Amino acid sequence: MKKLTHIALATTLVLSALTANAQNLLNASYDVAREFYKDYNAAFVAHYKKTTGKDIKIDQAHGGSSAQARAVNDGLDADVVTMNTTTDVDFLAGTGVVAKDWNKRFAHNASPTTSTMLFLTRNGNPKNIKDWDDLVKPGIQVIVVNPKTGGNGRMAYLAAWGYAKKKGASDAQAAEFVGKLYKNVPVLAKGGRDATTIFLQRNIGDVLVTFESEVVSVDREFGAGKVDAIHPSISIVAENPVAVVERTVAKKGTGAVAKAYLDYLYSEKAQEIAAKHALRPRSQAVLRKHANTFKPLQLFTVDEVFGSFAEAQRVHFNDGGQFDKIYTVK
Repeated sequence: MKKLTHIALATTLVLSALTANAQNLLNASYDVAREFYKDYNAAFVAHYKKTTGKDIKIDQAHGGSSAQARAVNDGLDADVVTMNTTTDVDFLAGTGVVAKDWNKRFAHNASPTTSTMLFLTRNGNPKNIKDWDDLVKPGIQVIVVNPKTGGNGRMAYLAAWGYAKKKGASDAQAAEFVGKLYKNVPVLAKGGRDATTIFLQRNIGDVLVTFESEVVSVDREFGAGKVDAIHPSISIVAENPVAVVERTVAKKGTGAVAKAYLDYLYSEKAQEIAAKHALRPRSQAVLRKHANTFKPLQLFTVDEVFGSFAEAQRVHFNDGGQFDKIYTVK
């Protein structure tokens, strides 16, 4: 009996030593990427062990992307950030937390995947919502994320504005159109997952404007058939940018493994995982394979309509900007 106790103790000590030796990475990410990173992290841990012989543990922190960026800026020791709008990473570059040229460190503007904004309606689409014009009709309740706290909300706002512009509206007419949409918003959500909870658990609203990837999450979490995914005629390209947090990796000595973690997002295996979570892969081969998931629709980029993300941030989302002019917090 004593011998078995000794063996058990020795095993525990060996396991403790292995755990202690395993490097830890913290990924600060946006709300609706939870399920994707759960699967991706498992794949990366196996890949890292196979290629280096070393163990690694990945921890996640999720929330509205802008709130996450502020948390990292204020001292959260994330090794990497994986966001859903470039402004959140630009903010961290501006304070010296990530590299100034972060978007040149990885391919495709340091965005291994993209998404777009679409609508989720109640099953059967009882209000017959088909396009952005339907969201401004009297009596339609629209659930969206606060663009001040989450990239999901910023992309929804810019998609609506861009739709109006693409249909020939002037800036004044676009402002009026988006203003009408936000008059139909009963409550602003803090992040993408909060918006889904408001829509499905609190049963508020007729339509949820969110990332394409949230459709898969909703079906998994709440059961298929609860919502209809509606693809509007025109929507926006939402890049999902990534960056190494230079401040943290310098302190922890995790620079190489943080880079390896983000590099692997571009692998065919990771791109396949992304597609399964309805994140649009950069790999054309994987994209073609999942053509049924990614319906064709007219897409425009932020640069095309707004000049740049920085310009969109300044004009629309900074304090006193267009959003503050058209929306009064309820």
